[in-house]
Amino acid sequence: MHQIASKKLRTVRDLLRYAVSQFNASRLSFGHGSDNAWDEAAYLLLHSLHLPLDMLDPFLDARVLPAERERFLTLLERRITEHVPAAYLTGEAWLQGHRFVVDQRVIIPRSPISELLANGLSPWVADPDDVDFVLDLCTGSGCLAVLAALAFPNAQVDAVDLSERALEVADENIELSGLDGRITTHCSDLFEQLPQCEYQLIICNPPYVNNHSMEHLPQEYRHEPTMALAGGDDGMDLIRRLLQQAPDFLAPEGMLVLEIGHEYQHFVAAFPHLDPVWLSTENTEDQILLLTREQLAS
Repeated sequence: MHQIASKKLRTVRDLLRYAVSQFNASRLSFGHGSDNAWDEAAYLLLHSLHLPLDMLDPFLDARVLPAERERFLTLLERRITEHVPAAYLTGEAWLQGHRFVVDQRVIIPRSPISELLANGLSPWVADPDDVDFVLDLCTGSGCLAVLAALAFPNAQVDAVDLSERALEVADENIELSGLDGRITTHCSDLFEQLPQCEYQLIICNPPYVNNHSMEHLPQEYRHEPTMALAGGDDGMDLIRRLLQQAPDFLAPEGMLVLEIGHEYQHFVAAFPHLDPVWLSTENTEDQILLLTREQLAS
């Protein structure tokens, strides 16, 4: 691929067109920051050229140097032949306008809970300034913990994960955010090793992919940590424990915001007695739910 492309591709526009064509021909799976070949090709190209990620048009007809072309084509080849998600190739992911460092120790930040946090969980949280304690379970890269600390400026945020390797990435992102004085990481199996606290808000993006779906995941998702995705036969293994234990760590008026992805039917079947509020985002209708302590404890 390199030899042929190097002779013909001279401008940013040439490289972009070539990348989109190669992506489409290779039947890649998207969903780790972009959902189409054009956006992902543009991101990889701008990143490899060290150009602003929101400023493609002014550079489209600029010539590229041989070394720049080679650097981009190397990224392109790995994306196509190994099906490595773009974020692992660049070492970064963007969520709600914030940059997070990532590698294969953590799943790639993409939770739609981030959109809800960007809006301060309105109208469910009346005043973001009144939130004192927030818990982010299954924190992974720490992205939601950082966004929660930004959304609730007076809150102390605990970020919990069972993976020590994931927490290494989370600690780096927390430090880069400048919020390390307000966010504390804990290595814990859900609440097991966590100091007692009454949280006004618990957020959780747990492993919830059911066994059948795990067996049919696109190659891109197989680069992510299995323990961060696999949720057992119906996807609810960890969620059952979470819902049972959460009331002991929620304030009297506390709330749990839980992501379940495409497992709506399995959730309803597993917890027919619960009547959560389903929180909509730009692209989701039945993937995030809200439960109060009162509902969970009853």
